[in-house]
Amino acid sequence: QVQLVESGGGLVQAGGSLRLSCAASGRAFSNYAMGWFRQAPGKEREFVATISVIGYNTYYRTYYRDSVRGRFTISRDNAKNTVYLQIGSLKPEDTAVYYCAAGRIESSIADDYHYWGQGTQVTVSP
Repeated sequence: QVQLVESGGGLVQAGGSLRLSCAASGRAFSNYAMGWFRQAPGKEREFVATISVIGYNTYYRTYYRDSVRGRFTISRDNAKNTVYLQIGSLKPEDTAVYYCAAGRIESSIADDYHYWGQGTQVTVSP
């Protein structure tokens, strides 16, 4: 079992930034790929970003949905059992509950993740 707890959400003006954190406890965090998803009111949950387990030459693979690439950055600190999502140049359409998730492979598909946090609200005002 892996328990995930997100934090760092809040109310921010358009153009602002936040850093979301997801702290993991339980089984070996470094063995899991991590993802961030979000869900806006009345909409389905959507993929935001994912980061792989450590690869050859300590290289992590990262992937983003098109609308956030260049504005959001996913990273992880295995020593702290934490994954981060730096979100910048925020737009009102980024308003959503942001969830982190842990799975065996980096993926944009929610069903590939086995463990989920409870979410943290990000609200972007115009």
